[in-house]
Amino acid sequence: MKLSEEEFDRIVKRAIRRIPKEIRQYLDNIIISVRQQPTKKMLIEMGLPSEGLLLGLYRGVPLIERSATMPPLFPDTILLFQKPIEEVCHTMEKLEEQIEVTVVHEIAHFFGITEERLKELGYG
Repeated sequence: MKLSEEEFDRIVKRAIRRIPKEIRQYLDNIIISVRQQPTKKMLIEMGLPSEGLLLGLYRGVPLIERSATMPPLFPDTILLFQKPIEEVCHTMEKLEEQIEVTVVHEIAHFFGITEERLKELGYG
């Protein structure tokens, strides 16, 4: 599946509206940005091979690591990677569902939930 950037952005917006309000409310102060694909540096940071599959990435300071005396220097950001997401989805419905799952997965990192715990919960 290959979409234009504009069409992909529209699907991202639709997918975010599907996220339950109880979770979606935490997106108010998080930037969601779409990139074509992760950089090699991002893959290495995540412990993946240079051709690894990375659909999304949370960049920021998880809530459990914050303190009132040392606020984060940069806004929290969720990066979505268009090409890898398109590679694993063969229908528009699956694409929208995968974007929703990826955003929720990255929000979990905002709360300090690790990859290991997400796998235990069936979201890894």
